[in-house]
Amino acid sequence: MKQTIYKLEQLLKSGAEYISNSLESDLTYKSNPKKWSKKEILGHLIDSGINNLQRFTEIQFDNKPYRIRKYNQDRLVKANDYQNSETKEILEFWKSINNRILYVIKQQTEETLAFKIELEKEDFSDLRFLMNDYVDHMEHHLNQIMN
Repeated sequence: MKQTIYKLEQLLKSGAEYISNSLESDLTYKSNPKKWSKKEILGHLIDSGINNLQRFTEIQFDNKPYRIRKYNQDRLVKANDYQNSETKEILEFWKSINNRILYVIKQQTEETLAFKIELEKEDFSDLRFLMNDYVDHMEHHLNQIMN
């Protein structure tokens, strides 16, 4: 998990720097009304962080295999109104929740990383996969924001 931890630390650093130095008009620009703005993508990453922090912690004590509950990404972005939220506030929230996630990841052992999860009916993996996937997901969306 050392690579995953390092990658998440670097993503948080580069993402925060990029967003802090961006113009508000660039962050809120929408090329298509049905697409998310960069600010909404950041909001989606917050929602992902909230949901995954819950998963990463609940798996520690819930019955195994831990069942992944889906969440409605588009509705959460809209309900939280990230587009019209203060950029500094959502950036700080994104950094804070991911610092907590970093802490939780660092606490895992080989035993806990092997905890079984059910992604979908009859599709199983483990906590290690879920944590790596979370960081890969963040990288994908930060690339959208920074390009």
